[in-house]
Amino acid sequence: MATAVETLGKLERRLTISFPVADVRNEVEKRLKKQAKTAKAPGFRPGKVPLKMVAAQYGYQIESDVLNDKVGRAFNEAANENQLRVAGFPKIEPKQDAPEGVLEFDATFEVYPDVVIGDLATVEVETVAADVTDAEIDKTIDILRKQRVHYHTKGEAGEHGDGGEPVAAEGDRVTVDFVGKIDGEEFPGGKAEAYTFVLGEGRMLPEFEAATVGLKVGESKTFPLAFPEDYHGKDVAGKTADFTITLQKLEWAHMPEVDAEFARSLGIEDGAIDKMREDIKTNLEREVTARVKARNKEAVMDALVKSTELEVPKAMIQQDSERLADMTRQDMMQRGMDVKSMPFPAEMFADKAERRVRLGLILSQLVEDNKLQATQEQVKAQIEDFSQSYEDPKEVLKYYYSDRRRLAEVEALVLEENVVNYVLGKAKVGSKTIAFDELMGSNPQG
Repeated sequence: MATAVETLGKLERRLTISFPVADVRNEVEKRLKKQAKTAKAPGFRPGKVPLKMVAAQYGYQIESDVLNDKVGRAFNEAANENQLRVAGFPKIEPKQDAPEGVLEFDATFEVYPDVVIGDLATVEVETVAADVTDAEIDKTIDILRKQRVHYHTKGEAGEHGDGGEPVAAEGDRVTVDFVGKIDGEEFPGGKAEAYTFVLGEGRMLPEFEAATVGLKVGESKTFPLAFPEDYHGKDVAGKTADFTITLQKLEWAHMPEVDAEFARSLGIEDGAIDKMREDIKTNLEREVTARVKARNKEAVMDALVKSTELEVPKAMIQQDSERLADMTRQDMMQRGMDVKSMPFPAEMFADKAERRVRLGLILSQLVEDNKLQATQEQVKAQIEDFSQSYEDPKEVLKYYYSDRRRLAEVEALVLEENVVNYVLGKAKVGSKTIAFDELMGSNPQG
C-alpha cells in the first residue's frame, strides 16, 4: 500500500510504500524452492541440494530481487492511482521507524510540469533568407580549382609556364630549413629541416611568413620573432626568438583552367561549362535551403523557450547531461582520441541538457495540442528529398525503411518541421536577407 502524495516543491513529490514482512518472506521462500529445483552443488545431484544451502548461496540476491519487484510494483500502482506523470526515476529509501512486521520505504520523485504555451500570436520570430548568385558560383569554382592545385618549380619553364620570377611570394609552396634560438640557445621545437608550407595559408606565424617572402632558393635570413602570450608552446609563449631560415625549394601553384577537362573532372560527361555551373548552383541552393531551415528552426525554438514559463525536472536534466557526456566520450573515442584519463562531468553539459529537455516538453505539448505528428506521407517525402543528392535514390529509401531507428530520426525531423511551420503560421514573423557567406559561416544548434 502507499500513503497520500506529499508535495515537497513545485515538482518534487514523496509517498511512503509499505507492505508486510511476511509477504516478502513468502515470496522469497517460493523463489528459493523454485531455484532449488535446478540448483547445483558439489556432492549433490541437480535439484537435490538442501534448501538451507540454496538459501545460503542465493538468498541475498533473491531477497533483493523480491524487494525491488515489490517496491517497484507498489510505486507504479500508487503513481497510476494518483494519476502522477513521473519524470525520471524515484529515489527509494527505507524507513527506520516502520511498525513491527512492516517494511516501509519513502519514494521521492519529480513529476512532469504542466506546460502552458503562451499566445503564439504575440510571439516574434525573425527568419532569414539568402540567394545564390553568380558570385557564389564563381567562389565555389575557385575553391574547387584550389582543391585540384598542383605545383611546379618556380622559374623553370614547363607546359604551364615558369611561374614568374623565382622569388618566394604569397601562394607559393616553400620548403625551408630553420633554427630558432632564445638567448643564444636552441629550444625544443625550434628547429626543422625540409619543412614545407604554403605562404599565405597562415600555418606559420606572420613574422615567419614575412621573412620568407622575397627569398630565392639557397638564400638565408635571420630575423626576430615574438611568440604571442597565448602561444600553445608554453615554454616560449611571450618570448622573442632569433630565427634563421634557408629556402631549399620554391614551387608555384598552378590551378586548372575552367574548361571542358575541368568540368569533366567534376562529373560533367560532355564537359559543358554551363551544365557544370548549373550543377554547382543546384548543390549550393540545396545547402542554402538546409541552412536557412536550420536557422529559422532555431529562431522558432528560441521564441518558444522565451515565451513559455516552465519548471524543468532536475532528474530529466541530469539524465540528459549524462547522456550528452557519454555521447561526447564515444565521439572522441571514434576520432581516435585517448579519453581514459579525461573527465566528462555531467555538469559540463547541464545548460545544453536543460534547454533540450525544456524544448522537448514544449514541443511535445504543441504536438499533442495541435495534432502535429509526422504522417507516413511526410516521412516518405523527406526521405525522397534526401535521396535526390545520391546516384541511386532507391538505395536511400531502402536504407531508411530497413531500420526503425533511422526512420524514427526522419520522423523527428518532420515533426520539428511541422512545429516550425505551425508557429510561423501563428507568430509575428519578420524576415531579412543575409549574405551567402554569413549564412554558410553560421552554425545553428538545430
